[in-house]
Amino acid sequence: MKIISNLIEAHIFRETEKGIEFLLLKRAEDQIYPGVWQMVSGKIKDNEKAYETAVRELKEETGLIPLMIWSAPKVNSFYSADSDTINLIPIFAIRVEQNVDVILSSEHTEFKWAGSVEAQKLLAWHGQRQAVRLIEEYFLKERSFLNFVQIDI
Repeated sequence: MKIISNLIEAHIFRETEKGIEFLLLKRAEDQIYPGVWQMVSGKIKDNEKAYETAVRELKEETGLIPLMIWSAPKVNSFYSADSDTINLIPIFAIRVEQNVDVILSSEHTEFKWAGSVEAQKLLAWHGQRQAVRLIEEYFLKERSFLNFVQIDI
């Protein structure tokens, strides 16, 4: 068994008068995990840094441009029986403009902006729901002790 890290998870959010909203994407029927709501995700290319993958996948899957990007203090993981690997997935938080047009790629059929509670209900995996809670705590709580690292892009 090997431990690998070749995927990223990017939680896209915008600031509104009510707080922050997360962008969720519904996977197309011809994709792995059809019909599942998710954040932006993708595979790291050779010689690409993980945060560069997050920015590239954001543009490819939504047409959006990041205003700021942070590395979250959490790494998701899962076991793949097919490849007998443990996969470690870095998590990024990306802020975008409030009023933007989302242009979906063929990987997704729908999108929605959701508050934290709704996003947590729609996301399929526990680690993804935890990431939403962490991001909300960091950006909305003045006394958050979480250590997010801003990345210059």
